[in-house]
Amino acid sequence: MRDFLRAKLPEVLRAMAPLVGSVCVLQVAFVQAPLPQFLQFLAGSALAALGMLLLFAGVEHGILPMGRYIGAELPRKGSLALILAVAASLGFVTTIAEPDVMILSAQVGTIADSPVGAQALAVLIAAGVGVFSAAALWRIAHGRSLTLLLAIAFALMIVLSLLAAPSFIPLAFDAGSVTTGVLSGPVLLALGLGLSSVLARHAGSLDGFGLLGLASTGPVIVVLLIGWLR
Repeated sequence: MRDFLRAKLPEVLRAMAPLVGSVCVLQVAFVQAPLPQFLQFLAGSALAALGMLLLFAGVEHGILPMGRYIGAELPRKGSLALILAVAASLGFVTTIAEPDVMILSAQVGTIADSPVGAQALAVLIAAGVGVFSAAALWRIAHGRSLTLLLAIAFALMIVLSLLAAPSFIPLAFDAGSVTTGVLSGPVLLALGLGLSSVLARHAGSLDGFGLLGLASTGPVIVVLLIGWLR
């Protein structure tokens, strides 16, 4: 673990450096924010770097290995229904806990004439990810074309965008953009890679990729569908 943290620290610092450097240039050249506020920014940046370092460690040593193990064990149970149920469940529970999803839902909840409540939006987003995560694992299990499934998903988004209430359209596409975060992304990616490594089709473990892209279309379609039905 110590070697991992030591190796990741330069990567985290390089990732944070452009942001911190840009703000420092703006502070000196244009903004001149009060010194306590600027120092608070520097302290927050240090905490963010530490958080990223711990996040990488948790993902690498905890989330990814367990996700791959679950994905590799599921085919041995011989039940496609079990695979789909686990994918839908993990997609739902990890998305509902995503910080980005919480932030979007909370912001929507502050709007007086919001077309949907904060909690309802979070559930709709998580349900969309869950359903389309199951569809993505069904694709891996049967060796279906990702191109075909994505074409169907994008066609549904286009059609529903023409039918849904205008207030739901921007919300739907923002809902799709907040789903692949620090929790759902590693879990679903590891799950797909674990499943594809066992099935070992023509593309091998590469079949496990594309799951996140397909899953992120789910919330867009679900929210647009609600906007059409309402």
